[in-house]
Amino acid sequence: MSKKALPALTHLQYLVLGVLQREEQPGRVLRQALAAYGVRRSGPAFYQLMARMERARLVEGWYEQVTVGDQAVTERRYRLTREGARLWTDAHRFYDELARVAPRMRWSDA
Repeated sequence: MSKKALPALTHLQYLVLGVLQREEQPGRVLRQALAAYGVRRSGPAFYQLMARMERARLVEGWYEQVTVGDQAVTERRYRLTREGARLWTDAHRFYDELARVAPRMRWSDA
């Protein structure tokens, strides 16, 4: 395996970007995806994560009015940016290659 730098994404960022690969999603769906993997974050902590991801230009977020039953609700929606997609793909390739070659590597001369 050639020397490569570790991916620049955290596990949480990788998970969020992975969920956004197919299509845009509301914040509540992203929180449900995190919870499905055992990651529990308060609403404020989750939206702080998303704000950091927006500042890093990994995702774009906006507010949208939706109707739930007879109630109008404003929700935050997110979509993957080109940079977010590139970093997710780079991280995915890194770990895929590692999983493929690491079992065959000699890691020590001892």
